[in-house]
Amino acid sequence: MEILLEEFYKTDLQLEKYHQRKAYIDEKSYQINGVSQSGKTKLIKNYLLSLKKSSYLYINCNDIRIEIQELNALLPSFCNKNHIDVLALDNYSPKFIFPNVTQLLISSQVHYELPFLETLQLYLLDYEEFLAYEHKYDSSALNHFFQLGGFPHMHKVSVDERILYLQNMLRFTLDDIQFDIIKLCAKFMSQKLSAFTIYERLKQNRKISKDKLYKSFKILREKNYIYLLEKHMHARATKKVYLCDTSIKSALSIEKNFGRLFENMVYLELLKSGTECYYDDGIEFYLPCSDEIILCKPFIDERRLFKKLESIEAFIFSYGIRKITVITMNKEGTISHPLSSVAIIPFDIWALGD
Repeated sequence: MEILLEEFYKTDLQLEKYHQRKAYIDEKSYQINGVSQSGKTKLIKNYLLSLKKSSYLYINCNDIRIEIQELNALLPSFCNKNHIDVLALDNYSPKFIFPNVTQLLISSQVHYELPFLETLQLYLLDYEEFLAYEHKYDSSALNHFFQLGGFPHMHKVSVDERILYLQNMLRFTLDDIQFDIIKLCAKFMSQKLSAFTIYERLKQNRKISKDKLYKSFKILREKNYIYLLEKHMHARATKKVYLCDTSIKSALSIEKNFGRLFENMVYLELLKSGTECYYDDGIEFYLPCSDEIILCKPFIDERRLFKKLESIEAFIFSYGIRKITVITMNKEGTISHPLSSVAIIPFDIWALGD
């Protein structure tokens, strides 16, 4: 095992062209969490390559040559002997021990309760990050974003292979039950969906216990493959389900509904900005911190918008909504309303606004 450690230590890390992310590593010790193919490894390697070669050790914990007990026994003395300041354990599992080093970096899809490590949540690309991968920024960029989604590697996958690439990635990452759950979530994307409803549907086609399904559903949430949005002031009401990336919808379902895909895209931008939000009847997103409502209407005319605003006037009045933002594909403007300011904003302008 010492020979393998020497190999890890002497191997030169390789990194293709790196696009800067909003998340970054500084001199602190970090636990980096994110779904498969979100860019955790590249983030770590980019940081390590800025350091002196002899000062760090990078270990991919998925390497099948590793004998964990033997490596754990040798790692502290190896780090001490070679004056290693920074240890990176990529694809970490709790079976690995932590030697005494100046800086520790671990990456995992699952979050572990390790209070001595700062948590860095690495989401998939938001629209602003996506633009760094584009050869040019023009009117086609937004359509390209809707086609590819936020997985960084998708820019290198040919058009005819993208669906199978995503399917294979999810099959490799998730177990059979988790895969069946996320397939159903893809079908119900941007709609109300409960774990019990998933159980009722899946048990018709496979043998499964309720406890096993609930546990698998929880794991998908903990790994951030799916997100649940609460109804405002009704925490026990059925939540709406969103996917970590809209490309998963196309990979797992043949059903087409651009409105729901568009809503999921808006939700992800709110999520990545750390904005607290809820849904309500007839309202995609309510942002209490700014007394704002967001309506997702990719294609809408003013007549239909006025009728929509009339249907939610009770909510607008009751919660003192000062701002209504209508996010569209390309329409822009303002309309007058007696209770709130109403701005119609294209997605790309809204997503890059702050």
